[in-house]
Formats: sequence, structure tokens, C-alpha cells
Amino acid sequence: MRIKKGFVLREVCGENVVMGEGLKAIDFRKMLALNKSAAWLWKEAQAQGDFTVESLTARLCEEYDVTAEKARSSVNAFIEELDKEGVIEAQ
Repeated sequence: MRIKKGFVLREVCGENVVMGEGLKAIDFRKMLALNKSAAWLWKEAQAQGDFTVESLTARLCEEYDVTAEKARSSVNAFIEELDKEGVIEAQ
């Protein structure tokens, strides 16, 4: 999977928000607020380019004191939300 081109993470009024750039930015329904750990996952997914549930889970376990089971659950929820909003694509 990878994040689709044209979507970026921005800080708006102290909140982490994913939004489209260019013409995609006109559709405000595509703004997605992320909490601190979800914003970290977004940045990690961008850094990896092509990412998997496993690769993000491993990095989440390295960065935070969390079990693999809890990390996998969080990553799955994160990916499901991004997929629902149409900001990721399969490779």
C-alpha cells in the first residue's frame, strides 16, 4: 500500500489534518483529523513509501511501549480509515 499522491499532513490550529492539495483541497469532506499516534503512523507510512500492516506494526512497537497485538490493531484501524477516505492505494 501507499499514500496517494496529492494528500498531505498539515497542522491546522494545533490539530493534525490530512488534506488534498490542489483541486482535491476544494473537497473539505476529505479533511481527516489525526491524533498524535495516527499522525506518527502517517509520517512513517510516507517515509516507507510502500508499507504493509506488518511494517507499520513493527515500527510502532519500536517507537512506543506497546504489544504487537495492540499495535497491529491500531495499524489496522488506521489503514481502514485511510482506505475508507480514499487516501491510500494498493501496490
